[in-house]
Amino acid sequence: MSIGGNGSRFTARCITVWGLLYNAYAVRSLHDEPPGLPGWADSAPFDIDAKADDDTAAAREKLSDKQRGELSKQMLQALLADRFKLRVHYEIRIQSIYQLVIAKSGPRLKQWPTERKPLGTSWGGNQIAVKGGGIDQLAMCLSDELSRKVVDKTGLIANYDIDLKWTPDDQQGTPDAGPTLYTALEEQLGLKLVPAKGPVDTLVVDHVEKPSEN
Repeated sequence: MSIGGNGSRFTARCITVWGLLYNAYAVRSLHDEPPGLPGWADSAPFDIDAKADDDTAAAREKLSDKQRGELSKQMLQALLADRFKLRVHYEIRIQSIYQLVIAKSGPRLKQWPTERKPLGTSWGGNQIAVKGGGIDQLAMCLSDELSRKVVDKTGLIANYDIDLKWTPDDQQGTPDAGPTLYTALEEQLGLKLVPAKGPVDTLVVDHVEKPSEN
């Protein structure tokens, strides 16, 4: 599967409808399939070539990076509605979540210097880096890693310099294995995850069709 584009054009190769949905809507992870998604939408591959009209492409160049990202999502949503007859809605559902709380040992967090400009947040490859962001950013990353909503219940309001690293469960027991994610949270940051139930804003698929070839 590959996705690309140059601003006015969107291309995707061997992508599923679920892959398109993931890039078009606010969902936590590719493992978090929305209710109502038919089986073929997560297995049948498609090739997509779409181009914005000249006016839209010109207007896009005047936008900020964040605004361009939102516009790209809106354009992809429109493509899904047009070619796949997609209809979705959001609803609140009570689901399993995690609450992120302070461990008994107390927080072990390094505050980001107030005079320094935040450098952003990144995650993947069994590590999370928050450079000048709040605990809400950490919770967002954990939500994606765990495919379950993580709610910040720490009460911590500062910005931090966080480098969290762990070894996946399937690599535990190997000679160079580090801690699991749950252990790393407590040992490195003084935080822990507590299972709970809570409201989750959930994307629900009402209708989707296989497109005709063109």
